[in-house]
Amino acid sequence: MKPFVPENSKIGFVGIGYMGRPIARRLLEFGFKLSAYDRNRANAQELVRYGGSVVQNVSELSTCDVILSCLPSDEAVLDIYKAPQGALASMNPGSLIIDMSTVYPETSRELSRLGSERGIQVLDVTISGSVPAAEQGSLTLFGGGDQETFKAAEAIFHVIARKYFYVGPNGAGATMKLVVNTLLGTGMQAIAEAVALGEKAGLDRDRLLDVLSETAVVAPAHVGKLQRAMNGDYSPQFPLRLMNKDFGLIFYLAAAVGARMPATAAAFEVNARQSEQGQEQDFSAVILQMEKQAHLDSAGNGHMRAIEKST
Repeated sequence: MKPFVPENSKIGFVGIGYMGRPIARRLLEFGFKLSAYDRNRANAQELVRYGGSVVQNVSELSTCDVILSCLPSDEAVLDIYKAPQGALASMNPGSLIIDMSTVYPETSRELSRLGSERGIQVLDVTISGSVPAAEQGSLTLFGGGDQETFKAAEAIFHVIARKYFYVGPNGAGATMKLVVNTLLGTGMQAIAEAVALGEKAGLDRDRLLDVLSETAVVAPAHVGKLQRAMNGDYSPQFPLRLMNKDFGLIFYLAAAVGARMPATAAAFEVNARQSEQGQEQDFSAVILQMEKQAHLDSAGNGHMRAIEKST
């Protein structure tokens, strides 16, 4: 397969959301021709100022050499590609799909089978990193599918990622993402518990968060969350609801392969409880849930004070 480079490749991009928007923008800034589709046309329209074009439906992406998708669920992925008027029905043989959505591995394998029937290559190339990393082109990618096809798409990956790895056949990229998000979600829960413990024991909240962010035990993906928590900023970079959805996929995979996940189950319980608040928050908002369970309340200046349990 020929390399997909700006000079000879037209990209279609489906899903201009939290992650799709900065990824598509970088591709445009680095010279790729790009047409965008999102069910909310206003999302796609934002790319026009960077040189992108907008299509009314996915069938209009039929002339693209590559279609990238970054969608919120398995159902959305299959609907975009598999529906009678979906992308697969109109794509040309020899073109490529790169699905970057976090989905169940079997969904990635099904998409690959459907593509193969039409002479279309499919890669599942999942993302590690949140919105700031996408904006800076410093994501980490995990690729599943044909290895030569993965190499042919490296010019695309180089624009949006600091590191990218081929991890195996179709479904491997999706599996790797669920493994990584297991650590992401359980790690955030462990931090939330530690923060609540320190506050309850009398440590100054800002100093606690600042010192934790400088320790070797806090992963880079979590460091920025501590800095934002100091400012009471839980606006979504990776939304709580998507972490909640990913926990469901993780448990589904664990059940299928016979893996026990006790720590993940505890993290999911707290994540779900905070999700019930109904706000669009970052997944780091589990800190608020653990502070609430520890009977801590904001004093308005970023520090915390203990409050008496109601009787």
